[in-house]
Amino acid sequence: MRRRIVMSMLAGATLWVSAFFGTGAAAAQAADVPAEFGTDWHDPVTAAPPVDRPHTTSCQVTLADAQFRDFTPYRGAYTPPQGCGDRWSKVVLRLDGKVKGRQYDRLGYLHVGGVEILRTSTPEPSPDGIEWHVEKDVTRYSDTFRSPQDVEMLIGNVVDDTYTGVIDVHATLTFYAGRPAERTPDRVLTLADTPDGTTLTTPRNSERIVAEVYATGSGGGCEEFWYLTVADPASYSCKADHGPYREVQVKVDGQLAGIAAPFPNVWTGGWSNPFLWYVIPAPHAFDVRPIEYDLTPFAGLLDDGRPHRVEVSVVGVPAGQSGWSAPVNVLVWQDAHRAHVTGALTADKATDIANSSTYTPGSENRVNTEAGHRLTVSGYLDTSHGRVTTTVTRTLANTSVHRWADGENTDGVDATWSDDQTVSVGGHGPARTTRTHRTYTMNGATTVGTDNRLRTVLTLGDRASAVELRDGRRTAWSRFDDTYSGDAAYTMNVPRDQRHAVGTSSERYRLYGSDGCYDRSLTTVQGVLTQDRRLC
Repeated sequence: MRRRIVMSMLAGATLWVSAFFGTGAAAAQAADVPAEFGTDWHDPVTAAPPVDRPHTTSCQVTLADAQFRDFTPYRGAYTPPQGCGDRWSKVVLRLDGKVKGRQYDRLGYLHVGGVEILRTSTPEPSPDGIEWHVEKDVTRYSDTFRSPQDVEMLIGNVVDDTYTGVIDVHATLTFYAGRPAERTPDRVLTLADTPDGTTLTTPRNSERIVAEVYATGSGGGCEEFWYLTVADPASYSCKADHGPYREVQVKVDGQLAGIAAPFPNVWTGGWSNPFLWYVIPAPHAFDVRPIEYDLTPFAGLLDDGRPHRVEVSVVGVPAGQSGWSAPVNVLVWQDAHRAHVTGALTADKATDIANSSTYTPGSENRVNTEAGHRLTVSGYLDTSHGRVTTTVTRTLANTSVHRWADGENTDGVDATWSDDQTVSVGGHGPARTTRTHRTYTMNGATTVGTDNRLRTVLTLGDRASAVELRDGRRTAWSRFDDTYSGDAAYTMNVPRDQRHAVGTSSERYRLYGSDGCYDRSLTTVQGVLTQDRRLC
């Protein structure tokens, strides 16, 4: 059972694996590949695995049927399913979308009872129209689904004479009867808005607390491309006071409680080249993975029954500049045999943030960045099963080289982010340690030639390894690698039928360890899926 948890930690976020998938059409033969992009292409698809579904009684509930033409949210009501009980072995969210014509990529969210269960973006359509599907294991939000709730969904959109694509969405939850493989959170909370900021009030018997932050740089501004920002005196169009280093922080009552490296999300219009993404989107583009923070060391403080100030901020964003969205869910596991759990925070130690960004001017301008941060927090709880101490250590590092020519007609970056976390739990029973090492990579460049031909070559990587130890002995392990590569070109500032766009893209998704393996590769040429291989 714990092996599945470690596998899921790497593939998505702890305790679930989410997936985005296409229609399942077979790969085309070479003779079917056009010389350039036409007016239609294969529906979007990724190599990620679909959500495993148990073979038990199921019940389905519709969350939303909506067409998004502007920035008006869809609002509806959710009622728990009938015939599947109120405890489920799995709950699966499915979103079906379709759009045709001309449209930008758009960002969106889906809330149930104020809880964010999906943050998403959309593909850019063909003139003939496309369909896409997203699945996500949302079992951890079962507490929210047990009672009637308000539903709110928004995919902000603009429809006019030029941008004609209306985004049509159908979202459902499917409930599978039975007991879940792992204990789900007893409570799912959101932050409350107060005159003093956002606050959190947890049950007084909370024995584990995990915060989720859906942190995304928004579309349309420089913070969408935060990894390319530079500080003065560099001559570049996107500026930030201290360069490209970003860090998502959580504070509790002003004390630093968690740090994390944001994933460098790329939406389907990203890097000025939608032809890269028409069939295979960048990792997590349609199912944004939340950052997780284990706040259990702060449970002794939070369990006093009072509201506590919780702040989320993004280090590195220029003062007064918007551009990040960071909604928060808080997952709580309670001590079933004690009404009030007491404890204390015993350590909260952070290094200074190291952030060096060096500018070297020339015919090829260059900014070299090296940055990092380390935090250790520790606390204990006196639970019904004895004193339990939890220590969380997180270490972040970022290196990047950004190069661009005058006029930015050549612009590229080679960057790596690492986010290492160790969670140690000691007390009654064997000592448990989970170590997770995440690495994100981005290596690419866009060039505009004298013939107004724009070409982008880009590779993105999301990699991780995890190991679980009990009393120092390895009980589970896993490794994960999701790599996207694309190369696409088109002629700028001409009608669509004169762009003469060409492009290839590929993705390989590998997840293997003590619970088995999954390995799938996709390749596209000019919007045609030419390879779909499963290796295990």
